[in-house]
Amino acid sequence: MGSKVTPWQTVGEPRLAAHTRIFDVKMAVHRSPDGSKEGEFVFIDSPDWVTAIPHFYDEETGVPMTYLVRQFRHGSGRVTVEFPAGLIEKGEDPVDAGARELSEETGSEAGRGKLLGSLCPNSAFMNNTVNFVLYENCRKAGPQHLDKNEEIEILTMPLAEAMEKMGREPEYDNGIQMIAVGFLRREIALRPELLEVRK
Repeated sequence: MGSKVTPWQTVGEPRLAAHTRIFDVKMAVHRSPDGSKEGEFVFIDSPDWVTAIPHFYDEETGVPMTYLVRQFRHGSGRVTVEFPAGLIEKGEDPVDAGARELSEETGSEAGRGKLLGSLCPNSAFMNNTVNFVLYENCRKAGPQHLDKNEEIEILTMPLAEAMEKMGREPEYDNGIQMIAVGFLRREIALRPELLEVRK
């Protein structure tokens, strides 16, 4: 059975309402397919994002580990713990972007990268996608390379513990990170060895 809901038409070019360093706010007139409805809608025009999920093994115990970053988030006004993440530059491949963010935020060298999935973070008013990339065999390679106003603490933690804390503890309240855990759990269901201790 086909859906009765179909895309609305954009009438004219969207106009810029506000420009910021990380996104633009735009307004567009949209018209329903049958022409009976027409209105002005606001949306955020943003670059795509990437979340990097590092994976490596503790050299002594063989426990699967990950890197997380603790930082102050200006939107919520709180300190959060997350997987490394950031904006994808124009024309940049998501896997390359995640490796770059991982290096900048943690000083780590990404191993083999696999795109686990992509989706729209909020299709009600955003037009970008967020990409989730798993990097295996990561290793510490050098210092952080932070932006001017970034202040990031690196955490090294068993991967299973990080997954358990996401969405359960106050510092781990970033919703995008719960999506990352969802994609990661789907990958682990196919490859359970990702959470197994290496002998």
